[in-house]
Amino acid sequence: MMEFIYPFIVLGVLAAIMGITLSLANKYLTVVEDPRINEIEKLLPNYNCGACGTPGCHAFAEGIVNGEVKKLSRCKPGKVDKHYNPILEFLKDHPNADGSKIEVKI
Repeated sequence: MMEFIYPFIVLGVLAAIMGITLSLANKYLTVVEDPRINEIEKLLPNYNCGACGTPGCHAFAEGIVNGEVKKLSRCKPGKVDKHYNPILEFLKDHPNADGSKIEVKI
């Protein structure tokens, strides 16, 4: 009878160890992304066409926040009044953590 119970005990202990490991990994290995990236992505046309030279709008927004993109006009489907100006206003109101402005032009 005990031979029947041992595998369940071993599997239960392994499951508990794996559960604790996954919970600790979730807590300590979480990658925090700048929330401005998602806000800028919402202001873009969201065609994900790649005409700007990045894989999609999320990568383009990430490039804007990181300072890698210097011209918003790289986004070909974007319009000045509908997309570029709101992004410039957003960046003016939300500078970097050290207080420096993100240098980007139309």
